[in-house]
Amino acid sequence: MEVQSVVLKRTFDLYKEEYEKAALRALNSGWYILGKEMEDFERKFAAYMGAKHCVALNSGTDALILAFRAIGIKPGDEVIVPAGTYIASVIGVTENGGTPVFVDMDDHMEIDAGAIESKITDRTKAILPVHLFGQCSRMDKITEIAQKHNLILIEDCAQCHGSSFKGKLAGTFGNIGCFSFYPTKPLGALGDAGAIITDDDKLAEKIRLLRNYGSKVKYHNEINGVNSRMDEVQAAVLKVGLAHLNEGNIERRHQAQMYMEGIKNPKVIIPPVYEEVYHVYHLFPILVEDRDGLQKYLVDNHIKTQVHYPIPPYVAECYREWGYKWSDFPNAERFAKQEVSLPIYAGLPDEEVQYVIGVINRW
Repeated sequence: MEVQSVVLKRTFDLYKEEYEKAALRALNSGWYILGKEMEDFERKFAAYMGAKHCVALNSGTDALILAFRAIGIKPGDEVIVPAGTYIASVIGVTENGGTPVFVDMDDHMEIDAGAIESKITDRTKAILPVHLFGQCSRMDKITEIAQKHNLILIEDCAQCHGSSFKGKLAGTFGNIGCFSFYPTKPLGALGDAGAIITDDDKLAEKIRLLRNYGSKVKYHNEINGVNSRMDEVQAAVLKVGLAHLNEGNIERRHQAQMYMEGIKNPKVIIPPVYEEVYHVYHLFPILVEDRDGLQKYLVDNHIKTQVHYPIPPYVAECYREWGYKWSDFPNAERFAKQEVSLPIYAGLPDEEVQYVIGVINRW
């Protein structure tokens, strides 16, 4: 048996006819940018999230960049971010001239909410929790800290469409929730796409201006903007994905439960999940000290895995002037050097999950 880390064609094939119908509808409309498909997706995603506004964009990275631009982050401002995350989270801050202030991770592989307050200074303007792997962060504590210190709260929800904390959806705790619809995400496009949600009328309006060259009316540019518009084809196929999002989340939760119940190898650690969280398992991370040995063994047994994320942003080459050492954030370092993501996605057969479990248990 051969098991791939992810097979997007299988996920596509689950709803192939619906995707094809949606794409052809958009193509046959003759209108491909800022049209009815995008507006309808914005309405439907806002309704799903229980948010007042959704602004569709061309990527999750742009969602972060424009969110921080909309709240006025500038050189000298500090934003608290997790030390172990994908670099796009930090790019959202640095592209606006802000300074990321890193906080180590907790045992759940999320930002350590208990360590945030010690990093707040008179230059801190915002907190960016990143809901990693499909698990919502400890938003009760983080929201309390943000309110106590009058800080703006931006949520990076790139991996957690449908995840919740105490019944409240990730992305709805803060001022802005930022989403990626990269194809592998729980809600994935057939290319790059992203969005923000917010209940703030002014922030929504500003991000709508920013995404379209700072313009509401063609050639009337009110502010300095960019080009970050979701195209009509992506909006059309995302509506199909949104209609089946909960089904996909349930399927991945089933696969995750199989892993949690089936993996018995004492060399393999499965990070704990917050009791208050509905986890949607965009990824299924495990921790092993001999990562190279496990991955080679799995490849020898025709199983492909991935690593998220082997170089945390605080030691990324592009940010070397910051002068951080790996050891400055021990948990982030450990996760970066030990994490392996097992296959998990909508359309993955149970027998392949069982095969992976059996191979790991024999390692």
